[in-house]
Amino acid sequence: MPKMGESITEGTIINWLVNEGDSFEEGDILCEVATDKVDNEVPAPTSGTMVEQVKAAQEVVPVGDVIAILNISKEKGSSKKSKTTKKAKPSTKETKKKVQPSVSRETKNKKAKPSSAFTVNKNVFVSPLVESIARNNHISYEELARIPGTGKEGRLRKSDLFTYIEEGRPYKFAQPVPEVSGFQVPDLKFDKGTGKIVEMDRMRQMISDHMVFSATTAPHVTAYVEADLTEMVQWRNANKVAFKEKFKEKLTFTPLFIEAVAKAIQDFPMINSSLDGKNIIVKEEINIGMATALPSGNLIVPVVKEADQKDLKALAENTNELVGKARDNKLKGDDTKGSTFTISNVGTFGSLMGTPIINQPEAAILATGIIKKRAEVMEREDGDSIEVRHMMYLSLSFDHRIVDGYLAGSFLRRVADNMEQFDTKRKF
Repeated sequence: MPKMGESITEGTIINWLVNEGDSFEEGDILCEVATDKVDNEVPAPTSGTMVEQVKAAQEVVPVGDVIAILNISKEKGSSKKSKTTKKAKPSTKETKKKVQPSVSRETKNKKAKPSSAFTVNKNVFVSPLVESIARNNHISYEELARIPGTGKEGRLRKSDLFTYIEEGRPYKFAQPVPEVSGFQVPDLKFDKGTGKIVEMDRMRQMISDHMVFSATTAPHVTAYVEADLTEMVQWRNANKVAFKEKFKEKLTFTPLFIEAVAKAIQDFPMINSSLDGKNIIVKEEINIGMATALPSGNLIVPVVKEADQKDLKALAENTNELVGKARDNKLKGDDTKGSTFTISNVGTFGSLMGTPIINQPEAAILATGIIKKRAEVMEREDGDSIEVRHMMYLSLSFDHRIVDGYLAGSFLRRVADNMEQFDTKRKF
């Protein structure tokens, strides 16, 4: 399974295009793979024959796992003596347990290594396999810590997790209480009501998992500012027709927002970072992701690469191209890779402001609200006056593990200043 983005850890095989025993040429598409962002095609590295499809269609496969064994024609010898790597057979202990359909796909990742395991809270051991099953069922680390473990030294085994799920997750809403209180956690049974059942599509399920993971991993804090976009709005209205005639590109607010954000990131580079264990990775490139709606209603995040090095013409071309691809379902894997900071324009839907969830593994995400005319008190040299201004709320959700309030507030204020201090005499 190839790596299709720095935040992508697994992919779903949609279907195989080459059957076992069939030959193929270099560049032929072997299979189609879906991630939580886009669908990708896996091309043949060279000519050869499909020996075995190790993974079947609709299986979720971790990056790096073997999905097929090929007999490469350009290599000497038969496929039986080729250099291909055979799939490691699961242990007898793991195969004896028959799992539920909702978690069976996750258990097929047999490459969990004890060295990458970690401890959640005190004395609660969680292996990578148990973690992947928990993520697939939207079980947080705090909830995992409440499940009794039957392994050595109280370690949580996958059989413990399966049993817990089968019992209806009785500790899902449990709250820590003093042992001396004698309080018993009630077994809450919610009435979810009746109505039309709408099954989530594959992308919606992946988005759901990604959002739950982000919300339970990063402590979210949101800061707000209000920006006066009157000069920017007036300049765009006065120049959008000439801009389109000259460059054949529509001038929206998106490239103007990206420009303001990229300049602020240059002033506050720590906002353009990710957390790796106990290390903070400050990104050298400034790649701005744009939350964009698909025809299905799902959201995707195409990326404007090196936004700080592009002029307004290039930003407009790039954003228009990516938005068009998203609406036509033509985005490629590279179009959604490598974002270091994300903007979500909730004003497109008429929202005044929003509190977006961070797009992992980034440190923050900016939401821009609707641009609305309001009466504002303006301080002038000759006295105060009430004027009609174009106002917009900006909200920044940030990961409080690596970004503190001072950095977040300063960065957000700088973005607003860049928008407010727009050069109305600029040429293009």
